[in-house]
Amino acid sequence: MADKSQFRTIVTDSGELERKIREHRRKIRKNVLIVLGLILAAAAAAVLFVQFRTCTSYVQEHVEQRQDSSASRFVPYGRGFIKYNNDGAIYTDADNHLYWNQSYEMQTPMIAMCEDYVAFADQGGTRVYILNQNGIQGEVDTAMKIDRIRVANQGTIAVWMEHEGTNYLRMYDKHGSNLAKGALHVENSGYPLDIALCNDGKKLAVSMLNISEGKVASSIRFYNFGSVGQNEIDNLVGNFDYGETIIPEIRFVSNDRMVAFGDSRIVVFEGTQKPQPKTEIALEHEIKSVFCNEKYIGVIYNTEEKSGENRHIDTYDMNGKRVVNRDFSMDYRSAEFLNNGEICICGENECLIFSAYGIKRFEYTFDQAVYKILSGATALHYTFILEGTTEKVRLK
Repeated sequence: MADKSQFRTIVTDSGELERKIREHRRKIRKNVLIVLGLILAAAAAAVLFVQFRTCTSYVQEHVEQRQDSSASRFVPYGRGFIKYNNDGAIYTDADNHLYWNQSYEMQTPMIAMCEDYVAFADQGGTRVYILNQNGIQGEVDTAMKIDRIRVANQGTIAVWMEHEGTNYLRMYDKHGSNLAKGALHVENSGYPLDIALCNDGKKLAVSMLNISEGKVASSIRFYNFGSVGQNEIDNLVGNFDYGETIIPEIRFVSNDRMVAFGDSRIVVFEGTQKPQPKTEIALEHEIKSVFCNEKYIGVIYNTEEKSGENRHIDTYDMNGKRVVNRDFSMDYRSAEFLNNGEICICGENECLIFSAYGIKRFEYTFDQAVYKILSGATALHYTFILEGTTEKVRLK
């Protein structure tokens, strides 16, 4: 009987097999890329929806009751905020967890903040309280009446004082030791309008006003108390004149950058040791409010628009480029950048929030007074400090 094999040899084209494997892999990669593209497109659409959507209501996620005096003020700080008034200051979070409670008696309390440090003083008083998130770190007693204070990120303070017509500037460490001092005589150097202290406490700026023969002249002076300034007379490392421009407010927004707000211009200074003017922004209208953070400068002024939007806000980056250009109509009492970079404008019981690029994020009228708005850890989450309550919310 003939042997009939049940098997037979099949000759396979290896090149064809490899081609089919490559084609199969390409199809898999294509499908994966399509899915990833759809996921990314959906995520981008969600982000754009959040960014360009204007919310007009919110959901309360947690509410805490508070007891406030009519003179209480609020500032964002650390893990929550500081509430201060004539009788003292309290540092809590949105869940009403108390970190510290500092008592004092002041007629006109002033506050200065830099990173972890905060200082309190009574305008016209002689004592400064210096604290960080752990509580009181030191107290400084001055021999003269305090006009203004500034604090650095390690507790060093700059104090502008006045006595019998002469203005004095002094630097103290948080334990009260005198680090530097000087006198500013009006007849010789003019009248100080504002002071600014950089984050590490080594550079001090003073805005000066001179009135001579009926003419107004102003200048910005920089003092360096580090090794560079020791080689200069009176530690003066820069003196810049600005003619008839009045500069009532100056602020260090970082260790090496300061912004000077004048009535006709804004000047940005930069420099590690000897700051120099870098950017100048000309102002065409009378300023109503100014505010800034480390990246942007905000300016609000009145307009003559008859459409009802009689306020205007411009923001600029530190190179002088305008970023936001918007009109609004709210009778506001405060304007600021939130920690997330958004712009918050508050009236007595109204709130208006713009994104950093001018998109209206939120507009609302509350039933009670609104004291402060704090941004949350994620988009659409905020803390509202209202009359009598602290509310953690999500916009919708």
